Amino acid sequence: MPKASDNIKIYRNPNGPVVSTVNRRVLEQDGLTFKDIDGTGTLSPVNDWRNSPAERAAAYVKTLSVKEKIAQLFISDWRMAKYPITGPMADLYKDIEKKTDETGILDEGEFRGKTIFGEQYLPGTSLLLKDWFNRHVILRANATPADLADWMNQADAVCEECEHFIPVAAASNSRNENGELVFGMNDAGGVLATWPGTLGIAAAVKGNNIDLVDKFADTIRREWNACGLRKGYMYMADAVTDPRWQRTYGTFGEDPALISEIMAHIIPRIQGSDHGVTEDGVAVTTKHFPGGGARENGFDPHYAAGQWNVYATPGSLETYHLPPFAAAVKAGTSSIMPYYSKPAAAKSAVQHDLAGNTVEMKPYGFAYNKYFIDTMLRGQMGFDGYINSDTGIAHNMAWGVEMLDVPERIGFAVTNAGVDIISGLFDNEAGMEAYNRGKNGYYETHPLPEGFAKEELTLTDEALDRAVARTLTELFALGMFENPYRDPDEAARIVATPSDWEAAADAHRRSVVLLKNDGTLPLTADKRANKKIYAEAFLKNAKHAADSTAALRKELADTCILVDDPAQADFALLFVSPSSGEYFNATPGYLELDICEDKTVCNVDANGKPMADTHTETTLHGGKRLAEIAASVHANGGKVITNVNITLAWQLGNVEPLCDVLLAGFDTYRSATLDVIFGCFAPTGKLPLTLPRGDAVLAVNADGVCISPNDVPGYDKDRYMPDSLKDENGKAYAYRDAAGNYYEYGFGLEG
Repeated sequence: MPKASDNIKIYRNPNGPVVSTVNRRVLEQDGLTFKDIDGTGTLSPVNDWRNSPAERAAAYVKTLSVKEKIAQLFISDWRMAKYPITGPMADLYKDIEKKTDETGILDEGEFRGKTIFGEQYLPGTSLLLKDWFNRHVILRANATPADLADWMNQADAVCEECEHFIPVAAASNSRNENGELVFGMNDAGGVLATWPGTLGIAAAVKGNNIDLVDKFADTIRREWNACGLRKGYMYMADAVTDPRWQRTYGTFGEDPALISEIMAHIIPRIQGSDHGVTEDGVAVTTKHFPGGGARENGFDPHYAAGQWNVYATPGSLETYHLPPFAAAVKAGTSSIMPYYSKPAAAKSAVQHDLAGNTVEMKPYGFAYNKYFIDTMLRGQMGFDGYINSDTGIAHNMAWGVEMLDVPERIGFAVTNAGVDIISGLFDNEAGMEAYNRGKNGYYETHPLPEGFAKEELTLTDEALDRAVARTLTELFALGMFENPYRDPDEAARIVATPSDWEAAADAHRRSVVLLKNDGTLPLTADKRANKKIYAEAFLKNAKHAADSTAALRKELADTCILVDDPAQADFALLFVSPSSGEYFNATPGYLELDICEDKTVCNVDANGKPMADTHTETTLHGGKRLAEIAASVHANGGKVITNVNITLAWQLGNVEPLCDVLLAGFDTYRSATLDVIFGCFAPTGKLPLTLPRGDAVLAVNADGVCISPNDVPGYDKDRYMPDSLKDENGKAYAYRDAAGNYYEYGFGLEG
């Protein structure tokens, strides 16, 4: 079956860009080849690649129609017919009409329905590109490299049929880390070279391996570029300060200095230079400004209880949350994504921006907050890229502007705050309505929302041109107008590069943190000769646990003597992978960090305060059996070796005392952990965040205030903890094991 790449014509310019096209007219002048992008048939400023990307973009916005420009303001979910959406969101998309073209890759189906982001109408691909003229999509399909490249080629070929050519800008959440696939966070994985989770990368880097970040970023740039993916919603510059934040696992931990160092390395390497994107680079969207870690007791802003960022500690914003974003700006990040939430003035202490000014705490979500975006991010930090909102701000997560209708929210975000792309829905009609209201006298017959000016709520020509020019500038700088096409076979070859997978495997081993060892490790072949081993995996889901246990035992079968009864074992290998909460749904209480089964905990009311009512929480199916297994093994004179997968800052009080050896992984390959256990690799990883002692240091009083401040990272929380909780060393927050070691940021034994 033919691929779009079979029809691509390629022209090579001496000392200039490659020009590729399927059916677009090309222009010849001075021995050089140019693409007729704007359809004029002339070597206009838009078509002349010798002009700067900014110059070409500024010229193009004068050519495009208002309808075409408004379509550039929106980005939303997209899919590939060959790769249906799976997981928790699958039911929402189950009724997509199954019409496809002959390749089975370019989706021509339609979807109408309600998602967490709002009421969706997703047309077929050709309709979206040719009639609607939208060009920004979030590609969530976990496709093969060849299929990704071919899909992008087909989509761009459709775009070439339009009067004005703009290539498809397919954004994606990160795809190069291991872990559970979660819609809206990490939609794809396991296809590209697969590294540990970002917490694991931070654990490895903290062990003096910053060059690992360079290899990671280089791999991403080459693989994504080969597949035609040129825009990444990655990575998070957020510092974890409240440990109950669901998105902890996608961060680089709690230390703003380490996060800043990672930003300084990862962004230029992915984008191709230290001054922005290049023709072989991938544009980076750094998230979530000004830092999502300052959660009020962990509540997530996908639901109403989490709509506030609380800065209860004086100076916390400038000390812990802003520096990584300043580093990202300095590193040239192409785009920044503000968080859903809004600052809570009534619950916050005085904060200062990076210029030393008192921060204005207007209660608007950060994508609507002109002070944070225009004054702080652009004016003080010098950010000159574009602003890409988080998904759903104009509909279900419009915190602080609920009194506005959707067109007004669009106008307020773009014209007033300076947002350049709104994520979540293809709201072209609402965007046009926001534009027309500024010209048709709408507010002469309709009431103006109190506290807002007409000029803030309508989409002006100046704001529209500014937003579109910024995103077009990125596409020109990436070389996507001249050469958007990629070879699917080459994509497959590049992703299969052995050295990239070897570097990823090395990172997995380096991510393992050894927390406790009584001398049992390394459990070398001679130590386990003729010894019996009991092995079991524990997860929140019983079936997944059984499947994982079977896979673990199969992995060990050739090198270990396995037994089914822990009472017969000389060693028990326990892999513990707890899970807590749901990303898109509020829990009845606070997110549970205890590794527990059927634990009774309090409910919370609509204001986030604890109630007398209770419910039970389980973060680990079969968790109560851990003590039984440990007792049986110890009664036999054996040793218990446990690995805990750290996706949140788990409380280890129900696990550590049972173990002779304790390790931590971060969506780390089990084979890498076994390499450390069996002495094939000496552990070097360090904790990227502090593990809390227990419920006492996360207690929330009747007023909803946590005893440990939500806006301060774990390594600094002791400064604000009551003396009654502190031990003889003045420490209260971090977990302390039987050997006297504190499981705080930067800790890790070496062997």
